Amino acid sequence: MRITARGLFGRRRFLLLLPLPLLLVGLAVLADGLGVEPSEWVESVVLGLGVMVVLPVVALITGASVLGSEIDDGTLVHLLAKPLPRREIIFAKLVVAVAVTSVTVGVPMFLTGLVAGSVRFGLALAAGSVLGALAYCALFLALSLLTRRPVLVGLVYVLIWEGILANLLSGARVLSVQHYVLAVAHRLAATDLLTAYVSVPVALVMAAVFTVGGTVLAIDRLRSFSVAGETS
Repeated sequence: MRITARGLFGRRRFLLLLPLPLLLVGLAVLADGLGVEPSEWVESVVLGLGVMVVLPVVALITGASVLGSEIDDGTLVHLLAKPLPRREIIFAKLVVAVAVTSVTVGVPMFLTGLVAGSVRFGLALAAGSVLGALAYCALFLALSLLTRRPVLVGLVYVLIWEGILANLLSGARVLSVQHYVLAVAHRLAATDLLTAYVSVPVALVMAAVFTVGGTVLAIDRLRSFSVAGETS
């Protein structure tokens, strides 16, 4: 886990993502400083930027990099040569990805909710971000083992499925992580600043399906990367 964290923060493409969360907080502070009512900017800043852009993009780069980078540079064979069960490798990578994504996105989301008017709203946004980080990172970690272009495939899911289809077709929202985040944040915050389109039970169950399914798929896929004389 320490090696994964060091490698992740040492990669330039991840460091380039840090301005996105800062932009989220900056826009909230700017709107509040100009005297704009939260009802006029929360949806565009929190939903349009935070939930629909910052969270999935950070999770995509993080989830696809914790193991995908070792596949790209060929160092995966050294990892597989160690006497570690495949599930422990995946769990370690997933924990790092979820932790980094939760902190990178959750803290700015909390600050944005705080600027919008209440600690409760900030905590609700942070809790929703953690749930989204779990589901997204598990999905994108699995993609890094299934395809050589996990970032491209992940962007197709985020932009096409969640960005367009899930907002046009009500049935598609059940398979949209963004709507799980909104459902949890809306319930915990008890505010009209956000609108939820799926129920909390559905959001929790489907988030668990994404998390467990992605993790199991990643473990199974990693087992196909075998080293002679080693068992998984």
